Amino acid sequence: MAWRSVVVSHPAKLRREHYSLVVEQAQAARVPFEDIAVIVLNHREITVTHPVLSACGDYGIALFSTGDNHQPNGVFTPYLPHSRATRMLRLQLAIDRPRAKRAWAEIVRAKITNQAICLQLAGKDGNDRLDSYARRVRSGDTGRMEAQAAAYYFSQLLGRGFDRGLGIWANAALDYGYAVLRGAITRGLIAHGLHPSIGLFHASEQNAFNLADDLVEPFRPLVDLHVVTHRRPSGSESQDLAAADKVALVALLNADVRMPRGEMTVLAAVELATEALARLYEGRGDEALELPRVIALRQHRLDT
Repeated sequence: MAWRSVVVSHPAKLRREHYSLVVEQAQAARVPFEDIAVIVLNHREITVTHPVLSACGDYGIALFSTGDNHQPNGVFTPYLPHSRATRMLRLQLAIDRPRAKRAWAEIVRAKITNQAICLQLAGKDGNDRLDSYARRVRSGDTGRMEAQAAAYYFSQLLGRGFDRGLGIWANAALDYGYAVLRGAITRGLIAHGLHPSIGLFHASEQNAFNLADDLVEPFRPLVDLHVVTHRRPSGSESQDLAAADKVALVALLNADVRMPRGEMTVLAAVELATEALARLYEGRGDEALELPRVIALRQHRLDT
């Protein structure tokens, strides 16, 4: 299974050499394509050859571009590699509303539970209140527990004066981390024949990633935990992320989370979560979702 994340933050040329990606800078680096899950291009002077793009399609690699603000603004994903993409699209469009609403409630419950764990791990008060919100989530989240939890959660985690609209480091880091997670989940959805624009809950006609925005929710608190743990001292915040900040946020894809089958990386958890979502659409049980539980900020250790 692919597990590496490649972040290119300096002028470079990316080319293909047999079965490997070659990053040409002062010194050339080679990475087997089969090991790569994500590539992030984070400099204006990066050249990518067509064979590299073709390899990204063949190997199911998500390739991110970044804008003038250095935030991810685009993602290259494989072109419908699943053999039953049309069948899955029909199943997505035909899912009955009660099943979709129950699945959304399960996602919201997992998200709020992870927010409570995040507060606890960060040494903040309020996890008991969030646990109460999670228990009160009903089908379709008709009581808007997600919105109530979010308003309380961010004020507890990042302070009462925190606002997601502020141009500060914390918001830039949250946006960057969420965008990387969203792209990784989009990659997983496409690999399993699911169309990212057809969501369970999110349904904007202007959003090509509604389903990714559904499934990303329980993963977001891992980014939140990283941001509050590495937050810059008060008075020294700026909107700019350092190169090391971006590398660390992309590296969260290899952090451990707990799934029903045990502890594994975020990338592996995304794979299981998208597989379970496909089973849900195929009608193999209403309780088919497999969602992550945040445990700590810990990079996965490969067995040696």
